[in-house]
Amino acid sequence: MPASTAVTPGCDCYVHRFGSIAPGRRAGCYPSDMADAEWGEVRSAMPVPAWLLKQGGRPEGHCHRQMVDQCHEVKDLLAMSRLRGR
Repeated sequence: MPASTAVTPGCDCYVHRFGSIAPGRRAGCYPSDMADAEWGEVRSAMPVPAWLLKQGGRPEGHCHRQMVDQCHEVKDLLAMSRLRGR
């Protein structure tokens, strides 16, 4: 695996670490976002992308941590709407 080319405080997903998107801070945090310890567990379970191993494919254009956080946010919104009886 190549060495990291970008340092992104708050996010160390493949996309930020290896320069597929511009380095920078993660977007604003929400109460539903994962803690750093939770992200560490999720990140270690994610496979290395094929593009990073030079096996084809295109580099992603979105932060992995941000995508997982969005899934948590949607899940929380759905749970709240079900509790209200919608």
